[in-house]
Amino acid sequence: MTDDRMQGDKVLCEIFKSPRKEEMYLYVDKRQGLAEVPEALLERFGKPVSTMTLILTPEKRLARADASDVMAAIREKGYYLQLPPVKDEYLLDLYRTPTEARY
Repeated sequence: MTDDRMQGDKVLCEIFKSPRKEEMYLYVDKRQGLAEVPEALLERFGKPVSTMTLILTPEKRLARADASDVMAAIREKGYYLQLPPVKDEYLLDLYRTPTEARY
């Protein structure tokens, strides 16, 4: 994306959550919406649910992403996909392992 309006140090960003995968989000430029997101990604993502709109700046603190990386991806590809955090494998093993009652 080479829109001159997106070359500054701010991006008006809309964030969508996936109805299919918990903690998966799409960040897009609000003016462009989902137009630049590939159809195949949208099919796997599910019908996007708008969660918030915010102004991104390089200094903005985000929970799981660097704002500069998000802004760069939106400018280059038209979107940023935030995947769910990786679960620690040992926690999954604890869940799978049957527990014994010891008295």
